[in-house]
Amino acid sequence: MRVRSWSHVGITVSDFNRAVRFYWDVFGCPLVGVSDAPADRVQGFFGVGAPGASCKIGWIRMPGGAVVEIFHFSPAQAPVGVHWNRIGATHICVNVRGIHRWHDYLRGKGVEIVSPPERSPRGHWLFFCRDFDGNLIEITDLGYMYFVLRWLAPLGGWLFRRGMYSRYYR
Repeated sequence: MRVRSWSHVGITVSDFNRAVRFYWDVFGCPLVGVSDAPADRVQGFFGVGAPGASCKIGWIRMPGGAVVEIFHFSPAQAPVGVHWNRIGATHICVNVRGIHRWHDYLRGKGVEIVSPPERSPRGHWLFFCRDFDGNLIEITDLGYMYFVLRWLAPLGGWLFRRGMYSRYYR
């Protein structure tokens, strides 16, 4: 069995409309679907036991087909900080071209910049910013590696499973 592709990531937001505007205004990603979760799903599936709890769900399509699924719960709980050494999700990442232009663009949009662009040991460029709720977003410019990963990743995965990374598959 194999996965066909990356589908989506889900984040809980404090303000549904503001999240939709943020991803559209900043990244040009449109809202492609909205749903109100039934009360029994909010209580059962999501485990929100508050009387009258509700959840609005939206799907924001990123270029390339992946989706950011946004959840807005009422009542909401306070956000928790990101701790890199705590097990669980830490950030989402978008691939761009022109890392320094993106840094200037986001700063001009008033987006909180966490770190300046830096070159990774592997050669690509990256920096972090936050959305209005404090969710970390990595902005990365893979350079030529974008094309290498896009076209040669299946072959590379096959080779690495049998070679230098084989110990992880035992």
